[in-house]
Amino acid sequence: MLLVHGFGANRRHWRHNLTSLARVAGVWAIDLLGFGASSKPPSQLQGEIARAGAVRYGFDLWAEQLLAFTSEVIAPAAPANPLHLVGNSIGAVVALNAARLLIAQGQPPAGVVLIDCAQRTLDDKRAASLGLVERASRPLVKQLVRRRWLLALLFRSLARPAVIRQVLQRAYPSGAHVDAELVALLHGPSTEPGALESFRGFVNLFNDHLAPDLLTQIDGASPGVPVRLLWGAADPWEDPAEARQWAAEHGCIQELVVLPGLGHCPHDEAPELVNPILRSWIAASPERVSP
Repeated sequence: MLLVHGFGANRRHWRHNLTSLARVAGVWAIDLLGFGASSKPPSQLQGEIARAGAVRYGFDLWAEQLLAFTSEVIAPAAPANPLHLVGNSIGAVVALNAARLLIAQGQPPAGVVLIDCAQRTLDDKRAASLGLVERASRPLVKQLVRRRWLLALLFRSLARPAVIRQVLQRAYPSGAHVDAELVALLHGPSTEPGALESFRGFVNLFNDHLAPDLLTQIDGASPGVPVRLLWGAADPWEDPAEARQWAAEHGCIQELVVLPGLGHCPHDEAPELVNPILRSWIAASPERVSP
């Protein structure tokens, strides 16, 4: 199993899952480029003059990172074992995109689990669903968030322990595990040089992959790759109603479990509920789904 964190988090966000999941599979958790203990190179936005060492942050870069990690680390350690990709929030989109690339290489994963997958409502492809004021202000906002000096002010105001705790209290409606350890593991990497760059790269992702488009491509895979969804019913940002729509429209989705009272990160908020579900999904040899 390869576990992929969400925006602003890192591999330690799976600290309450690793030991339990290791009962049924070899488990790895990764820091996406720009987060956690990973490198944080300068961001390269579309239309900018190329800079040495700069990268285009986005779902293709992160998916390629997962493929490299799988090839260089996981495959040598567990050459005969099938790979399961598990992602939370934007990590779920990364996992889906990595699955797409693995399918194209003729090495489809055994399964993908999306935990409160990011729906990316601010992407250009979804702009028509925004309100009139949001659509009208969109060109100005897109220009402003390219400016490092402005983003530096915003980043410094957000990357503070007190603010992080406030966001967590909303993301974890039950309040479970919102403690000093969690605040510290999220705040620490934000103080490192380059942290602003990954933030800048992410907030400028206005035209990148959307989960439904990736699911459509996985629908047509042969052999099929089973996808399962796990959602917090009280997620303040990613509506479980859209997850239900995905489950109704995409044949690759085999199961959707919605957990009452939980928010955006149920794997960390209620690992005692989530770990048995993940173990059962991974331990069962999933049937390949037909396209």
